[in-house]
Amino acid sequence: MTDTFDYVIVGAGSSGSPLANRLSADPSVSVLLLEAGGEAKSPNIAIPAGFSELFKSKYDWNYETTPQPGLDGRTVYWPRGKVLGGSSALNAMMWVPGFAADYDTWGELAGPQWNYRSLASTLGSTQISVEEQRDPRALTDVFLDAVRQAGYEVEMANSDEPRGFTRTRVTQAKGTRHSAARAYLTPVRKSRKNLTVRTEAQATKVVMTGRTATGVEYIAADGSRRTAHATREVVLCGGAVNTPQLLMLSGIGDAEQLRRHGIDVVVDSPEVGANMRDHLVSLFAISVEGGTLLDATKPSQLASFLLKKRGMLTSNIAEAYGFVRTDPSLALPDVEIIFAPAAYVEEGLNGIPAHGISAGPILLQPKSHGEVRLASADPRAKPVVDPRYLSDPDGHDRATLLRGLQIVLDVFGTPAIKEVATGTYLAPAGGERMTHDDLLVAALEQVSHTLYHPTSTARMGLDEKSVVDPDLRVRGVERLRVADASVMPEIIRGHTHAPSVVIGERAAQLIMRG
Repeated sequence: MTDTFDYVIVGAGSSGSPLANRLSADPSVSVLLLEAGGEAKSPNIAIPAGFSELFKSKYDWNYETTPQPGLDGRTVYWPRGKVLGGSSALNAMMWVPGFAADYDTWGELAGPQWNYRSLASTLGSTQISVEEQRDPRALTDVFLDAVRQAGYEVEMANSDEPRGFTRTRVTQAKGTRHSAARAYLTPVRKSRKNLTVRTEAQATKVVMTGRTATGVEYIAADGSRRTAHATREVVLCGGAVNTPQLLMLSGIGDAEQLRRHGIDVVVDSPEVGANMRDHLVSLFAISVEGGTLLDATKPSQLASFLLKKRGMLTSNIAEAYGFVRTDPSLALPDVEIIFAPAAYVEEGLNGIPAHGISAGPILLQPKSHGEVRLASADPRAKPVVDPRYLSDPDGHDRATLLRGLQIVLDVFGTPAIKEVATGTYLAPAGGERMTHDDLLVAALEQVSHTLYHPTSTARMGLDEKSVVDPDLRVRGVERLRVADASVMPEIIRGHTHAPSVVIGERAAQLIMRG
């Protein structure tokens, strides 16, 4: 089966959803949006506190990294959204755009249209609903009291240069998740006849005529292979794992790697899949007497959510965070401390073990760079994901996270936390019996995991080696763009959902500008 549209977009996530909305606002333009996953039907998508129930489900690509030497040889689970809304349907709903300086760095590397001044109005005017939490736990206030006692400021969220701690602002609408699909697709899918959304449609290849993108091959829900032709452009919005994989399957990537898998080379672009950044988080979980999200599934809480959209089930889990400098000489924070009024052990994959609270440092500007590469030429085979955590030769990343862990211990040592804590560790288990140094190392090597923010695997830049140019056009081919977190020239200090939405919005502006 073949059919033809003006634009074919691959991926209905944080970037693809706004892009499809904006392009299809012109009724003379036809848009096809392909999403490998299905409709967002699970109640755990709408229920904020239920997001870990979506991990390793049909809504998740369910990636696993290669063994990481810096993390004692462990592999690390990487959830990525495989559903309308992409990872915005699975994430912790934190709207943390980051620092103005992050976007000014983009401007230096990819041109002034990507600096903070150029993007600020878009950051503040997306269709994503961003709200204060409806029903935060009292333990979150205890944590904020503790950081004050430890000498840190508590401030309003989302200034252009955050310097302290705050309650998380969340991507919710009246207590339920407001994903990119809900914000940008739900309002227009039925009314816009020029917008076609196809779910369970996994892209397998960008169709090329010479060096011009003319469509996308995909596997439909019934297992048949189909081709959608694009008369104007193809835009890839699959994210920092799937986009480089699809580029490589289409013959755009490192020539030696492509030939090794029997793929004809269209463009030798060695940086496809390279330059990966991710935010690594470590944490401590300590036991407390009660008042945590362990009680979120009680009948009373379910009733509160269903009847009033209030209660523990409206929690995004990570209810507070703050930016700190582990080195006073730094101009900007190098660590974010994140807090949850729950024992977020093993990412919730095995439930919450007991009443506890969790806090840990996030490495904001990693020096370690990873990669995505093909495992085979089979588009259904998962790519190889190797973030190379803590691999920088100078040991900067490891030292920074250890300092961040010490800051968390300092906060846990305040009177506010001592009043509620029982003195035992849930992660790392038995930490109260370890020496100080062993406790730090155990948390770093045994507990650390991704904060789900991979970026930069199809880097945008002014230089010819970059995968895409400042207008998001893939270098070396015509009528093909990338618009998702993979184009970020550098990872931001904030969380990647907000800038990914902005990239989708900016892509639409660039395309419509011509």
